[in-house]
Amino acid sequence: MDFLYDFLNWAWERHHNPLSWYIRPLFVLPFCYFAYKKNVWGVVLTIVAVLTSMFWFPAPDVADSRATAFLAMERQYITGTWTPAKIAMTTLVPIWFFVLAWSFWRRSWTAGFLVINIGALLKVIWSFYFGGSSAWSIIPAVSLGTLVINGVMLYVYRRVHRRTETTMKPLDTTP
Repeated sequence: MDFLYDFLNWAWERHHNPLSWYIRPLFVLPFCYFAYKKNVWGVVLTIVAVLTSMFWFPAPDVADSRATAFLAMERQYITGTWTPAKIAMTTLVPIWFFVLAWSFWRRSWTAGFLVINIGALLKVIWSFYFGGSSAWSIIPAVSLGTLVINGVMLYVYRRVHRRTETTMKPLDTTP
């Protein structure tokens, strides 16, 4: 059990690296791609990447004080008492992933965009509700991630629909 405790502390220190905060939202892109392609293994591997990305980067030499306060709140949230309300709220994360995968599996771009942006908004609300002003530490990562995801998704959406329109157009047989 000491190994698990040591590993979790090792990983948690690396979670203080802001790079892990900036990279995590970007996993939405391959997640949506694999769901769109109906590739279950790709979806699963992307979820594994999200879960492990918190410790891909070295622990920072000096951690931002707001980030440290926010992560202390997050750790307290995770290790504190689990009430039915907390369980229900935490269950929203896997539900969000399921609904996002379902949206793209069904090729519903509108639903996918809604799920992505509602999820980002709920993350911000949750962060300020539980973390107070320390939540400002995650705003740049969430905002930039959401902008990049929306931009890439909009670009891909337009390309897919442009390609679909050109292949679906009837041939003009008039001289």
